[in-house]
Amino acid sequence: MPLRARPADAGEGGSGKAEEADHAHLRDDARRQPDPKRDHRHAKRDQRDAEAAGAGIVEAVGPHVNDFHAGDRVAYATALGAYAEVRNVPASALVHLPASIDDRTAAAMMLKGMTAQYLVRRTFEVKQGDTVLIQAAAGGVGLILSQWASFLGATVIGTVGSKEKAELALANGVDHVILYRDEDFVHRVKEITNGKLCDVVYDGVGQSTYPASLDCIKPRGLWVSFGNASGAIKNFDLLTLSQKGSLYATRPTLATHVATRADLLATANDLFEAVIKGAVKIPVHQTYALRDAQTAHRDLESRGTTGSTLLLP
Repeated sequence: MPLRARPADAGEGGSGKAEEADHAHLRDDARRQPDPKRDHRHAKRDQRDAEAAGAGIVEAVGPHVNDFHAGDRVAYATALGAYAEVRNVPASALVHLPASIDDRTAAAMMLKGMTAQYLVRRTFEVKQGDTVLIQAAAGGVGLILSQWASFLGATVIGTVGSKEKAELALANGVDHVILYRDEDFVHRVKEITNGKLCDVVYDGVGQSTYPASLDCIKPRGLWVSFGNASGAIKNFDLLTLSQKGSLYATRPTLATHVATRADLLATANDLFEAVIKGAVKIPVHQTYALRDAQTAHRDLESRGTTGSTLLLP
């Protein structure tokens, strides 16, 4: 559908941006459809305000914006309201796109890619010789996380829900894949590691993988709980960490890691560099017209998607 230019919409401190691609993901689905099994504090949010990532071209800027100009190619991952053809975005949330990264790739990678960046670079600095377990390794974050961890020299174990997703995970950096519906993933991790277990577990699944994820971590290792795809974890007990081997646990968010302009630019630029040099490829496996956003959400709900999903105007 055609993009509408609205230069008058660019208020002070903001920029009006024509959307070339929006990015749908599971967090939006959580906001769109309340589920009594999940902790959805934002479930009643209007769907048009749900998405937080996109890419496009600046059409106008506010009077005090100096870093961006009409015609600039930009992307963002921290400003709600991307389900639109034209919208206002705070200039502080935007980053310039390198010429070698197209708009669709940018929209698909900003939220998930920057999440993967802080997970492997800051939450736990993955290095040569580490063993990592990634729950839901064929998901949007999982595929990027697996590639990046593999590039950094780790042995990557990933759980997936089907043989098709297993093939996808193996093609994207996973060394050992576990079909969690058919196998006991704790037992398989012990087999794969010869009982040594993992240095870190990245868990974006939540309720259904807790506390079993803790049994996959070596003493004094780290459990990173960064998502609630299966529902929020209830009744977490700190004593469990001591009983499982003096484990560390963290619940990080992207917002914290890009809270300053300097952090946002550093995170985005590290991601851009990884993509440009081929260390990480961004998988866009589903595209929908913006008017079909409801269908996209239904597919996300059914866990029938892999990689990233884009909404195109």
